[in-house]
Amino acid sequence: MDKLDLYRQLIQQCLEKRAKLRSKNDPVESQTIFDPQSDRYVLINVGWKNSNTRIYGCVLHVDIRDGKIWVQHDGTEDAIAEQLVELGVPKQDIVLAYHAPYVRQYTDYALG
Repeated sequence: MDKLDLYRQLIQQCLEKRAKLRSKNDPVESQTIFDPQSDRYVLINVGWKNSNTRIYGCVLHVDIRDGKIWVQHDGTEDAIAEQLVELGVPKQDIVLAYHAPYVRQYTDYALG
């Protein structure tokens, strides 16, 4: 399997797994949005809490750019970058894009 196809599959797998953590009775729904043509992958929460508080927000946003996985936003406790490494993605192929470029040099991940 091509490296990029593998990365697409692994990202989708991680986001789908995370989306399924929410209870079926929860009024807030986790939705996955996959655009493999543009290589954009998003997990959002949508719904209402106590019927008067709107919930809408991005939980995870991952892109594939120039052969690397760019984690644009990760609002989870279990970092998707660590999950991807556990699945075999080398750290040098993951960019923690939510860190400023000058900070990335201090991580174990790719600079960009």
